[in-house]
Amino acid sequence: MSAIRNVTVLGTGVLGSQIAYQTAYSGFQVTAYDISDEILEKAKDRFEGLATTYRVDHVPGATEGKAEEALTRIRYSSDLADAVKDADLVIEAVPEVLELKRDTYEKLGKVAPEKTIFATNSSTLLPSDLKDATGRPAKFLALHFANQVWKYNTAEVMGTADTDPVVFDELVAFAGEIGMVPIPIHKEKAGYVLNSLLVPFLNAGLALAAGKYAEPADIDKVWRIATGAPLGPFQIIDVIGLTTPYNILAHSGEQGQPLAEWLKSEYIDKGKLGVSTGVGFYEYS
Repeated sequence: MSAIRNVTVLGTGVLGSQIAYQTAYSGFQVTAYDISDEILEKAKDRFEGLATTYRVDHVPGATEGKAEEALTRIRYSSDLADAVKDADLVIEAVPEVLELKRDTYEKLGKVAPEKTIFATNSSTLLPSDLKDATGRPAKFLALHFANQVWKYNTAEVMGTADTDPVVFDELVAFAGEIGMVPIPIHKEKAGYVLNSLLVPFLNAGLALAAGKYAEPADIDKVWRIATGAPLGPFQIIDVIGLTTPYNILAHSGEQGQPLAEWLKSEYIDKGKLGVSTGVGFYEYS
């Protein structure tokens, strides 16, 4: 059993909200941090939506009041020092931009208690890209979740050469305590296990659509029929939200730029961001 009791999640976007809510659902006290009260007001609606989703998807205990009880364990703060003052663990889920994450950790390291463990949910960046900005590399590592954490409940745990093995084991234990299946990764790998498999797959789908070889719905269709998979690449991207793959592509060098520009001009600039906004590659009620 871990010694973690109070958890702060930095960022209340799609996955940050899910991590915070699942942690509260599992009995932990959670502080949801974002950069403004206006964003946090929107986050409250997202958490209410997650409570409904847990009931609809029959997550164990959700229809017996556990979904609403989880909401009472979440507090909100747009003041970083206040948000982390009691934190045993801070899980960072800010946008996938290296300099933004480094800046966040430099600020965090100045205000967090000495006891606090820092964990990044970065999808593609190595923790060693960030560790020197934290001021506490021995207490820093990656804790990576898959989208829709209540269904796809893996948590990849990956440290650096400087991560204290005791801290690593603590995070593995914590992941199990919030209903995840811990996947320990023995050395650093960009993309971890999941995204080492998933990102090339999604990019291949984007390249087919951007190159006008086939429509997104037909690309999804052939993948589902031919492999038996429940979702095609564009259905997966809609669930993730288009902003995350855009940020990854936009910062991946010349090879990713054309796909990033296509995604931005054809979808993001038109407000088509995925399931969270009701329209992406598909429309949602």
